[in-house]
Amino acid sequence: MTSPDPDLARDIDACCRLTGEFTLRSGQVAPEYFDKYLFEAQPGLLVRVAQQMVDLVPDETELLGGLELGGVPIATMVSSLTGRPALFVRKKAKEYGTCKLAEGPDVAGRRVTLIEDVITTGGAVRDATRALREAGAVVELVVCAIDRSPEGQNPLADVGLEVRPVLTKAELDAVRASG
Repeated sequence: MTSPDPDLARDIDACCRLTGEFTLRSGQVAPEYFDKYLFEAQPGLLVRVAQQMVDLVPDETELLGGLELGGVPIATMVSSLTGRPALFVRKKAKEYGTCKLAEGPDVAGRRVTLIEDVITTGGAVRDATRALREAGAVVELVVCAIDRSPEGQNPLADVGLEVRPVLTKAELDAVRASG
């Protein structure tokens, strides 16, 4: 079991919070943006996030589904730490070769825990959940590095998905306010 990293929120916030005007995937305009690629490109921060995710992944998980693009390096690292196989979930099935949506082991009848970088409204996770379920996967949970949805709300309740974040926007805001 991994012990909590008390400095992770401060380090992630310092590394990847940008201020300005940003249009999010949902179409919302935000005054700040968490550029997850800035921490994912830093091996020391990436492994710290992945280590915190390990304890959030249920024991019954058979596959770790990293969502394109930001969830892929995190899922790869969590896979390495847990020994569970990774699955790489595209935004849409490729139109050539195998024409797969999810690269890796077959998902039919298997429990997949999704791995995502940042969730605001959950649009990409919702799409992936529906597509994986259509392929026969059992998808009930997403583990994310940062949940920036409004505190106390589950943006994925409509598809019956539990969200387990390593960090929330409230936690990142708290370290910003105390710093």
